[in-house]
Amino acid sequence: MIDVIEDFLVQGVSDVEEALRKAAAAEVMPRFRQLAEGDVVQKSGPHDLVTVADRLAEEHLTAVLTTLLPGSVVVGEEAVHADPSTYEAIGTDVPVWIVDPVDGTRQFVHGDPGFCMLIALAWRGDVLASWTYAPALDEMAVAVRGKGAWLDGERLVAGTPGEVLEVATSHPDFTTAEQKRALLGLRVEGVAPRSCGSAGLEYLAIARGELDAVAFSWELAWDHAAGLLLVAEAGGTNKTVAGEPFRIEGGNALPFTAARDAATVDRVVELLSAAV
Repeated sequence: MIDVIEDFLVQGVSDVEEALRKAAAAEVMPRFRQLAEGDVVQKSGPHDLVTVADRLAEEHLTAVLTTLLPGSVVVGEEAVHADPSTYEAIGTDVPVWIVDPVDGTRQFVHGDPGFCMLIALAWRGDVLASWTYAPALDEMAVAVRGKGAWLDGERLVAGTPGEVLEVATSHPDFTTAEQKRALLGLRVEGVAPRSCGSAGLEYLAIARGELDAVAFSWELAWDHAAGLLLVAEAGGTNKTVAGEPFRIEGGNALPFTAARDAATVDRVVELLSAAV
């Protein structure tokens, strides 16, 4: 199977880009700033929203991606919401497309262009390629394991931070009391934490050298798989508070961080761990 996947990554990367652009054009952008009252519903609560654009874009991508790579399956945010057992495909011998049809649904609902669409291709728990597309900003970032990260054809290099670390963190609405205590460890001199927006775009900001790190307290693969590879291929890295690499299949010690370089990761982990 790995030979099939490697052949696809030589020939099919641009096909996934095209699939994202078509899904956005058909299902997402016509509804941007045009959502009707019944187009938005709550899932687990008022901060967990889904729109008709999320559902239809995921259906669109599921049909296309499984055709592009026969034998593959899709683990999408909305499909897992309907059937949680779908998530178990991550980490198996089957090629898995991990899809977040609209990352930053809150931004999308409020007419903010800071949302994106995320796809990662994984096999046996390893992310081999990823695509981050911000249709309202017309930006496409692509990473292939061992081949680098690119934004609209330009190589991404995360670089190194300045004197003050800028860190995007989980929004307080999505954290437990213990996670809040850990994140409070970042409120020290030399660190400037702020609540995150779209996770996918925060990872892209690290990869392009505009943000130093993220510190996140949840581990759903569709939010992180694409961005973690993007950061890694731009020269960055990641760790959990247990000092281990983040596992997309789950079971991670939280919070975790991804950053522009290893020294920044170690610094953030140290601060998070000390506050728990």
